[in-house]
Amino acid sequence: MIIEALREIQHRDGFLSAGELQRLSSRFKVPLYELQGLAGFFPHFRLELPPALDVRVCADMSCRLSGAAALHRSVEVMAEERFSGRMVVEEVSCLGQCDRAPAFAINDVIFNRTSTGEIPQLLAAAVGGERLKPAPALRHEAELRTDPYCGERHFDALRALLESKDATKALAELKASQLRGMGGAGFPAGTKWEIVRNTRSDQKYIVCNADESEPGTIKDRFILEALPHLLIEGMIIAGYLTGAGKGIIYLRHEYEAQRAVIQAELERCRRDGLLGPSVLGTGFTFELDLFISPGGYICGEETALLEVIEDRRAQPRNKPPFPVTHGLFNKPTVLNNVETFVYVPFILMRGADAFRSQGVNGCSGLKFVGVSGHVNHPGVFEVPMGTPVREVIFHCAGGVSEGRSLKAFAPSGASSGFLPASMVDIHLDFKILAEAGSMLGSGAIVAIAEGTCMIDMAMNGCKFFRNESCGKCVPCRVGSQKAVDILASIQQGRATEADLAVVDELAETLMLTSICGLGQVAANPFTSVLKHFRNEVEDHLRRKRCPSGVCFQPGPPDGSSRRFVTHRDTGG
Repeated sequence: MIIEALREIQHRDGFLSAGELQRLSSRFKVPLYELQGLAGFFPHFRLELPPALDVRVCADMSCRLSGAAALHRSVEVMAEERFSGRMVVEEVSCLGQCDRAPAFAINDVIFNRTSTGEIPQLLAAAVGGERLKPAPALRHEAELRTDPYCGERHFDALRALLESKDATKALAELKASQLRGMGGAGFPAGTKWEIVRNTRSDQKYIVCNADESEPGTIKDRFILEALPHLLIEGMIIAGYLTGAGKGIIYLRHEYEAQRAVIQAELERCRRDGLLGPSVLGTGFTFELDLFISPGGYICGEETALLEVIEDRRAQPRNKPPFPVTHGLFNKPTVLNNVETFVYVPFILMRGADAFRSQGVNGCSGLKFVGVSGHVNHPGVFEVPMGTPVREVIFHCAGGVSEGRSLKAFAPSGASSGFLPASMVDIHLDFKILAEAGSMLGSGAIVAIAEGTCMIDMAMNGCKFFRNESCGKCVPCRVGSQKAVDILASIQQGRATEADLAVVDELAETLMLTSICGLGQVAANPFTSVLKHFRNEVEDHLRRKRCPSGVCFQPGPPDGSSRRFVTHRDTGG
């Protein structure tokens, strides 16, 4: 309840004043320094009164590829010419608008490319005291194969399960479907749920991770808009199958429009008796609530997410034990992402064989992928698992924008590293992508056209992980900065072969010694560029030549061109 109270204060006042923190300390009987440490950790909280106009332009991969730097410069000119002394312009991490890039926020209200021409009017309205409103969630009319109902009555999979009371059969069907966690790790969902079911406890939890925050990752946002009923039904089914009576949807705070959609669906479910002390009159109790994240990519790590719900800083736990036995409040917990839960009604309605048959090229099931970067039609697409990346980029997303050739792509945001265009026929497959030294991850494909500097892309990805590190473990905190330092030296013409010689060792150290996945992938943007674009690295290192003209420019030693919103006080 402490983080929720902090959110309420900031929503009302715009920041967390010393007086309000003191009052909260007395109310919760929590030392003031603990509250200050908690509030100082999360990027969404402010401890000082913000300026009249606080403008933040996304600096991350998809937005950078879509003109964010030029947008930033133009807004800075507006600040100087029209709003001198009343406006601050800063860079900020991903705002969840990768398919509508570039994205920016004015006084915490998020806008995208469709509003860039309206920036002067928006700024004038804000400085005049008007409260800006985010765009509502989009309506999605197209039928999706994932939805077994196709506009008919929903929640029939749950009704059939409650009538049969055969949880063992349902779990067997889930395991037979070969459904894997779609948040990135790919752990078999049926196995996870069975472990929670078999763990004895007086309380169990179902937690949905809707905190996708890595640049390029937008498919859960789409699912929340288009299929909220399947998410809720999947979580209720998970509760019945595992013996859990409480569910929590952990939602990133930037998804304000999607929050409204989910909240409306929850209210409808409560009215219809699908949630509460006796679901559909069966005596099965399941409550489901929303928890709004205070921000930060690290919150997407499963144990860090649990820490936040328990009113602590988002710092990952050492594992084992794992959440399936010692999760939320040390109780057995199913923790999956949005996409994983929404497939469950299809599997129980149509059967495991029907779900598996949706895949191609030896894969099972379906996959939602978000496509951004240099494509004509960025967006989220439902495709068979096993689909070649070429088909996604050139068919679903309309090919590379402005008639250019494809140079590279990230299969799943910066964490997957970059692959060359010559590998574009690789399949969306956990095993095949892992064998290629990359990963399927959450399915965030970022297309990169010819003429783009890959050293700049590596720097952009490594800076993201450096900025988002929680700072708990030394390898990640120090190693992520080291990767940025080496890349900065390359961009500024100071690097030598000796600098490159340590990169693989640095990456291996991060992989073996970091507590969580963030540190383990922090060097991937760099190592993948060294592997697949070595000639371009040599151009920078030996010939001091940058193909796109972005390197060898004067700038600070960390490679930043302007002030970045620091996401947390790491205490390091």
